[in-house]
Amino acid sequence: MPIIFRSAPFHEPFTFDSLGNHWLQDPVSRPNGYPFYHYLQTETGVGRVEAAGRTYLLREGEGILLAPFTRHSYSRESESWYTLFASFTGTVESVLPRIMGNRAVILAGKDQGERIAALIENCMSLCGKRPLDERALSVNCYNILMSFVDGVHTRKREQDPLYRQYVAPVIEEIEINYSLDLSVEYLSRKVFITPQYLSRLFRRFLGCSTYEYLTSFRISRAKELLITDIRLEVQDISRQTGFSDPSHFIAVFKRITGMTPLEFRRLNRSF
Repeated sequence: MPIIFRSAPFHEPFTFDSLGNHWLQDPVSRPNGYPFYHYLQTETGVGRVEAAGRTYLLREGEGILLAPFTRHSYSRESESWYTLFASFTGTVESVLPRIMGNRAVILAGKDQGERIAALIENCMSLCGKRPLDERALSVNCYNILMSFVDGVHTRKREQDPLYRQYVAPVIEEIEINYSLDLSVEYLSRKVFITPQYLSRLFRRFLGCSTYEYLTSFRISRAKELLITDIRLEVQDISRQTGFSDPSHFIAVFKRITGMTPLEFRRLNRSF
C-alpha cells in the first residue's frame, strides 16, 4: 500500500502534496474538509462518499475530486475497498479554483479514471527514482488536473441567475480587494442580501461558506508571497492579504496548512 507525502520544497507550478495507490481504504471523516484539492478513486470494491450535502457511490474506476475545505466523509460499501488518491499543490495553487470553475465536487467516470490511474502509476514510479524528475511529475500532475476541466458543469453553474447575480460579484470583489478589510457583512451588502443567505448560496455553488472562501483565497495569496518574496516579513504578508492582526494570520495559516508561515517558507523556498 504505497503512499508518498511531499517532504521537499517544490518549485513547479503544479505538484502533489500526497499520492498513493493500492490503498486498503479506512473510513475517513473531515468535517472541515481538506486544505488541498483531493482526488479519490476506487480501484476495487465500492466506496460511499458524502460531500457537499450529497451521497456518491464510487464503483471500480470511478473517482471524485473535492475542492479545499469541502466537508466530506467516506467509507467502504463492499467487503474491501482499495483506492488511489492524490492531493494537489504547487506555486500557482491559488489559480486552481478558477481552473476548476469553483466546483466543490467533480466526478470522474471509468474512462477518465483509467487515464488518471495510469498517470498516478507513472507518478509513483517517478517518485521512486533519484534524482527526482520534478518537471515530469509536474506535467503529470497538470494532466490529471486538466482531465477535470471540461467546462460543462462550470457553464451550467455560471448560467444560474442566483450565481450570476449574487455569487459571481462577490468572488470578483474578493479576488480584487482581498487585501482590504472585507467581511461577510460587507460582501453581502454589496449584493443586497443577508450574510446568511449569501453563505447558503456559496455552499450551494462552491461547497463552502463565504468566510471560508475568503479565508482560503487570502491564505493562497499568502503562500505565493511567502515563496516568491522572501524579503517580506510575516507581518507585511499578513497586512497585504487582509489580516489586520499578524497573530490571527499565523493561527489561521497554521490551522489550514498545518504549519506556521515561516515553516512553510523554509520548506518551500529555493536554495
